[in-house]
Amino acid sequence: MSSSLQDMRFLIHEVFDFAGHYQALAAANPGKFDDMLDGAFIDAVLEEGARFSEQALAPINRSGDEHGCRLEAGEVKTPDGFKEAYATYIELGWAGLIGDPKYGGQGLPESLSLFLEDLMCCANMAWTMYPGLSRGAINALDAHGNDLQKAAFLPKLLTGAWTGTMCLTEPHAGSDVGLAKTRAKAGPDGTYAITGTKIFISAGEHDMAENIVHLVLARTPDAPAGTKGISMFVVPKFDLDGSRNGVTCGSIENKMGIHGNATCVLHFDEATGYLVGEENQGMRYMFTMMNAARLVVGLQGVCLAQAALRSSMAYARERLQMRALKGPVAPEKPADPIIVHPDVRRMLLTQRAIAEGGRALIYFTGQTADRFLHGPAEDRVRAGELLDFLTPIVKGMLTELGFESVNEAVQVYGGHGFIRETGVEQHVRDVRITLIYEGTTQIQALDLLGRKILMTQGKGLLIFLEEVHRVVETLREPLPELAGALAETADEWGRLTLELGTSAQQDLDVLGAAAVDYLFYSGYATLAYCWARVAEVAWKAQQRHRRDSAEDDPFLAGKLATARFYFSRLLPRKAFHKQVIEAGPDALVSVSDDALSAL
Repeated sequence: MSSSLQDMRFLIHEVFDFAGHYQALAAANPGKFDDMLDGAFIDAVLEEGARFSEQALAPINRSGDEHGCRLEAGEVKTPDGFKEAYATYIELGWAGLIGDPKYGGQGLPESLSLFLEDLMCCANMAWTMYPGLSRGAINALDAHGNDLQKAAFLPKLLTGAWTGTMCLTEPHAGSDVGLAKTRAKAGPDGTYAITGTKIFISAGEHDMAENIVHLVLARTPDAPAGTKGISMFVVPKFDLDGSRNGVTCGSIENKMGIHGNATCVLHFDEATGYLVGEENQGMRYMFTMMNAARLVVGLQGVCLAQAALRSSMAYARERLQMRALKGPVAPEKPADPIIVHPDVRRMLLTQRAIAEGGRALIYFTGQTADRFLHGPAEDRVRAGELLDFLTPIVKGMLTELGFESVNEAVQVYGGHGFIRETGVEQHVRDVRITLIYEGTTQIQALDLLGRKILMTQGKGLLIFLEEVHRVVETLREPLPELAGALAETADEWGRLTLELGTSAQQDLDVLGAAAVDYLFYSGYATLAYCWARVAEVAWKAQQRHRRDSAEDDPFLAGKLATARFYFSRLLPRKAFHKQVIEAGPDALVSVSDDALSAL
């Protein structure tokens, strides 16, 4: 059993009780969810997903990076093995795991797709992005498409015969989608002619599926300026009659990492498009894709951290270098394994705290998303407010920490980590884009502080703090030191938020200057909650184990040790971010543009 699979099972069954969670969803939705959604069913999904990931995806991860995608006569060729792995993925039925049964999906809860995504991304992030983008297109069309569009596109997307993309960014606009110039001209038959250029389109062109369905943001001629004038259109590579549509790949971006995924420049030349929903509502619809995608991007940060941890941990146990400060640990060998050195242990524990704590946060958020979509009516509003609050933290914090984690893995390897042979430098290059995807860390921070805190009077935060205080009470007896630190963090978080909100109302530069540090503070506090839950369950399980054994269970001991490390060595980082927030914006805004740029 891989280390990640053991960790997944522990979180799924012991910490978050997903089987009980699914039973509650089934009770709230009679006839919608299969009664077979029990622990055995979940384990079957995990086992099959792990087998596919290890046998089909992991072996082509490095070769995909080495060879990359290539553009030949307007058609993208994916690396060797990618197309065959995708055929296996379709054969296993993974493409329709969570789709509407009416259109060929299996109708399972969305969190199940997170488990599968976790396994696949840990094995091969670049490949996993192809089907991952399809799920976003499926969700958007299911939520906002009309019956004809659903009937035309969803069955093919849910079998995996077609894949999907989201086309937002334009060369001049970057993250400011309101500046988009792509045009949509209505035709007499109800379709639209789409003309413009989109860049950075992941999986925008490839040879793995029969067709590619693009969800494109564009403007109709009389649309208002800014984001209020954006509409969404579904534009297939091949039109519904089988003819080639007016969308072509102009180039593949020559990028830092994820070489196995085709990041494309797409040209739309009067391509036939179909309006999704109403005109000028495209940004609202696109967030159906983007919010789900932000959780997946956060998971990508966790997965690359996990993959790098697995590699650096094995290396640290084998690599012999110097002696332990207190004397030889392996006197029969010429040097001790580097895992005995305190700072190597710090790097390994940092990686583990990030990877496993981040996975716990992803699963908790996925469970919250399930409750928002399928829970009892009285629970959906609170779950939605909590989900809105957690999403920018998941995306912003877990990608930043994922990048830190893979860099620590390179450092564990030393010079061997900097060369391509060991493979860990690929993780650094691959994970770096996650800090930018679906809105940069700065955009997530402004969303968290501006929209999810100030504009809502902190509703999501208050709901989360209730959950934190509940955990504090259950921890007081078994792990009082963790309970005290968590309670102190929750109280300080609330005070800091209130003070920051008051200051921002008087000067909006306070918001811009504090947002990223507030995101980090919130991220460390949120991960403390997750590690507290993990520690509570691990402590209780260890007590049961001790009744039958003279020795502790190493897995549970590792969980408790990592939780204590997080609280003692990583959670204190929040003090730095608090100090920066309280310093205010003056040091940023008082310098003139000329002085700032005088190099």
